[in-house]
Amino acid sequence: MTKAQLRKKIAYLEFVNDQLSSELEHLDELLIAIGFPQGLKSAKGVAIEMLKEKQNEDS
Repeated sequence: MTKAQLRKKIAYLEFVNDQLSSELEHLDELLIAIGFPQGLKSAKGVAIEMLKEKQNEDS
């Protein structure tokens, strides 16, 4: 790749990173608004517990 191509790729990746970061922040805010006290962290914890319960039921 040329330097110009690398710069273009870096610019694109920075754009994607910014978009994903914004989406995560918005999702975190929404989860807090609906009752997950720590947003994504709380939702992730609940999902992990639900998966563990499902695995225990299946075995």
